[in-house]
Amino acid sequence: MAGRLIALANLKGGCGKSTLALNLAAGLARQGSVGLVDVDPQGALCHWAAWASGDGFPEVLAGGEYPLETVARAARKHHRVVVDCPPSLDMVITCRILQQVDTVLIPVLPSPLDLWACAETVEAVRQAREINPGLKAWLLVNQAEPSSALSRAMSEALTSLDVPAMKCVVRRRAAFRTAVVEGVSVYQMGARGREAVREIDQVIEEVLKP
Repeated sequence: MAGRLIALANLKGGCGKSTLALNLAAGLARQGSVGLVDVDPQGALCHWAAWASGDGFPEVLAGGEYPLETVARAARKHHRVVVDCPPSLDMVITCRILQQVDTVLIPVLPSPLDLWACAETVEAVRQAREINPGLKAWLLVNQAEPSSALSRAMSEALTSLDVPAMKCVVRRRAAFRTAVVEGVSVYQMGARGREAVREIDQVIEEVLKP
């Protein structure tokens, strides 16, 4: 099954990884049951789930002391599993997770500096493929400004890394921030979340494409 185990990883923090993980899981949950494993020590997703409201919010599991076992347990229970990996302080854990999953998305902010900073994550993908040769990986440009195109420097930086960039991008939208405050995913926001939902759906379509 394409994209059965999907990790979001970037050893550089502040790239919107947890927000993407939650909304990606919420979108996938419309196709079958989804477990969302929070391995980030900040526990942002567990906090988000604690005040979640309404239906359509995926089950969130704390990675705990043995995150690989938590991922395996979620995989036995759910149709798909999304894993929010920890930042650089827990690089060893991230590398082990990448050895187990089918797909990894690397969220990056739309600047060449942020792209170059994710080179360590790309190297972790390369190392993981020595054990998990079927691992699919993409860079996902996140929080792009709606009115600005990617700069030439950004485009060059994208092509300089060994991991390809997804065709779709996720833009900076108030809906993503509002969803956190309200304890929902963008899929639960109705018209206010329509454009955000469209972008997450595009990411899902590209990830699940055979």
